[in-house]
Amino acid sequence: MTDRVKLGISSCLLGNKVRYDGGGKLDLYLRDDFGRFVEWVPLCPEVEMGLTVPREPMQLKGDAAFPRLVTENTAIDHTDAMLQWVEKKLKMLSRMNIRGFVFKSRSPSCGIRDLPVYSPSGIVSEQGAGIFALEFMKRFPLLPVEDETSLADATVRDIFIARILEAIHGDHT
Repeated sequence: MTDRVKLGISSCLLGNKVRYDGGGKLDLYLRDDFGRFVEWVPLCPEVEMGLTVPREPMQLKGDAAFPRLVTENTAIDHTDAMLQWVEKKLKMLSRMNIRGFVFKSRSPSCGIRDLPVYSPSGIVSEQGAGIFALEFMKRFPLLPVEDETSLADATVRDIFIARILEAIHGDHT
């Protein structure tokens, strides 16, 4: 329906098998309950930028403000390719009038908080956000964002919905 608000969502949360291990992370509440009221715009940064399913797990390295996206075993740095994809995708999402986003928690692309960022020696030195989520939040600082684990809390969910309604009634992009 065209009258429903458009929200971005990590594709795996709708059950799409796009994760590094070839699986999905279907969230029934988001798909079946919340999904009745919104138009989901699913995306998977890692797949859309050209990585395969399955693929080697990745982690964040370096500085939490400007993390690098690096494979865990082979140390291949995918940061530049991800940032090129992100730039194009954020322009597209802006044109689509996205009014918020539900990200996959603990993802090096989509996690919005508390992700380990490893030092060059392999020790967790900071906590940060995934590359795509970080850039999304910089580009759209007034749009509501949450992850599926936070939305399990009724108070967080109510605040998220209220912020979406605010975003509908004002231009916050």
